[in-house]
Amino acid sequence: MKISGNEIKPGMLIEHKEDLWEVLKTQHVKPGKGGAFNQVEMKSVNKGTKLNERFRSSDNVEKASLDEINFNFLYKDETDYYFINQKNFEQINIKKEIVGNKGNFLKEELEVKISFYEDKAISIELPKQINCKIETTDVALKGQTVSSSYKPAVLDNGIKIQVPPFIENGDEIIVDTRSIEYVKKL
Repeated sequence: MKISGNEIKPGMLIEHKEDLWEVLKTQHVKPGKGGAFNQVEMKSVNKGTKLNERFRSSDNVEKASLDEINFNFLYKDETDYYFINQKNFEQINIKKEIVGNKGNFLKEELEVKISFYEDKAISIELPKQINCKIETTDVALKGQTVSSSYKPAVLDNGIKIQVPPFIENGDEIIVDTRSIEYVKKL
């Protein structure tokens, strides 16, 4: 689908210079002389390289069309994560490099959304919030104010996070997967 240069927004996937790019940042610029343009910072999905490009409103860009399918996580090995589609029981594997740090949150049977571009898996999307258990945390010091003081903790999946002082070892909490921050205690 063709879009104009000023319609490009962060998070979009676009086809440009015979590659697939994820838009990281955009800035609309109106210089004193000449026409306005959209300054776009992009990252190549395939190569991992970054590119800064200017797009005028008259420039047309191909927005990549993605297929998003729900899968359940099965297991992982040294190089891949394995998922199953609950509708047709099709199994797929995705390289650890594509999943990245999100792999730490994957638990058996967790439902994720996998984005495909031309039948190739390019990214996974976790649920916005996930239940985790506190493995270890420091003891809260008396006299600290509750509102501003957080203490370090390690979750059962190895991720380090800041939690309020009333959280103790073994507590179940909800974590926001986008910002990797404490939400609330269960």
